Amino acid sequence: MSLSESVRGGGSGRERLVVVGGDAAGMSAASRARRLKGPGELEIVAFERGHFTSYSACGIPYWVGGDVPDRDDLVARTPEEHRARGIDLRLRTEVTEIDVPGQRVRARDVDSGAESWTSYDKLVIATGARPIRPDMPGADADGVHGVQTLDDGQELIDTLTRARGRRAVVVGAGYIGVEMAEALINRGYEVTVVNRGSEPMSTLDADMGRLVHEAMEGLGITMVNDAEVTKLLTGDDGRVRAVVTDDAEYPADVVVLGLGVRPETSLAEAAGLPLGAHRGLLTDLAMRVRGHENIWAGGDCVEVLDLVSGRERHIALGTHANKHGQVIGTNVGGGYATFPGVVGTAVSKVCDLEIARTGLREKDARRAGLRFETVTVESTSRAGYYPGASPMTVKMLAERRTGRLLGVQIVGREGAAKRVDIAAVALTAGMTVEQMTALDLGYAPPFSPVWDPVLVAARKAAAKVRGD
Repeated sequence: MSLSESVRGGGSGRERLVVVGGDAAGMSAASRARRLKGPGELEIVAFERGHFTSYSACGIPYWVGGDVPDRDDLVARTPEEHRARGIDLRLRTEVTEIDVPGQRVRARDVDSGAESWTSYDKLVIATGARPIRPDMPGADADGVHGVQTLDDGQELIDTLTRARGRRAVVVGAGYIGVEMAEALINRGYEVTVVNRGSEPMSTLDADMGRLVHEAMEGLGITMVNDAEVTKLLTGDDGRVRAVVTDDAEYPADVVVLGLGVRPETSLAEAAGLPLGAHRGLLTDLAMRVRGHENIWAGGDCVEVLDLVSGRERHIALGTHANKHGQVIGTNVGGGYATFPGVVGTAVSKVCDLEIARTGLREKDARRAGLRFETVTVESTSRAGYYPGASPMTVKMLAERRTGRLLGVQIVGREGAAKRVDIAAVALTAGMTVEQMTALDLGYAPPFSPVWDPVLVAARKAAAKVRGD
């Protein structure tokens, strides 16, 4: 096939920025660059293989479950709005090759198959992540869904609407698995979660994951832990009908994969760009791809520095992606900005149970070669005598001898999850648990006990570090 080529700047002398990926990081970068440089200075071309741009992937489970009534509620900025701001946004167009020496990308129209080359002066790679699909029989059958994009969410809702039965199996019990289990319960499905770990939420230590397990079973969700899925069975119509483990078979009218995601870096790898241990792109503090002056990357396709362990990690979160995009757009637009790293903060919920973590788990600390102490405290969200006070469990890790805070996990009801932000700030500041005990936090009986649960844990951790 002969390919046409779009010359940089259309021969006008303008620079051209090409963005690969039209969600949080990519379009944040494009929008920020456009605010700093007008169309007369910078031409911006953005490619997106799906139907949507600038949407909240984190909100998809709540849309599927009915908490968010309309798909468009998840869209922060439509394609038309981007185009009105002078961004040449090309939907249903997939970039299939990056020619780094030639400074150009090859793109294919998903519907027509037509291909063309587009040259760039500056390139942003924001290809996101892809759901992990197990390599086993039946994994690609009708009725088996990963959930990463709005298109994925729409396909799942279409399946749920057409399904003849009401049995759902979720494979995996991380954030997506747990949130999708709740969504399916809300839609009236009988839900089984098959998890290869000892407890759900592997982002928590097992003792805290046990609290999530108990809450899920209390909602009527069947939890199957320590179970490895070996295959998915299909019926004569080619649709999934059961999930099989070494020990059992679980009937299913729909299967949702919640096995996590991997960086979508196949394009970058084929182009010879540097990848890390987690197969994510490696960038400097300005989000520029290492060794490439005119290529930036951000969002779920990159690895980031963990400020607590000092190691690179892959964390797929919209908060990071939007920040990456702002940093990239500022630098592309002639300014200067950096993204220093993360402490690994995340929150989730299962109905009224709130789940939060930041920093390191026990196994993370061991892997980093750190010696540490742990404490776990039971407290309440409000003063115990105030109506509506609910139980809360806080686990805290502190470095032995120095007392440096290493991580916090919280499981509880209303008012529990956002307390993790106290610990996130303390981690970013490199505080010790002793220093945390002096934090001047807000207090009134409707909001917390006199000693906030996080500070109770800090006091206990400080005493343990001191050897009291």
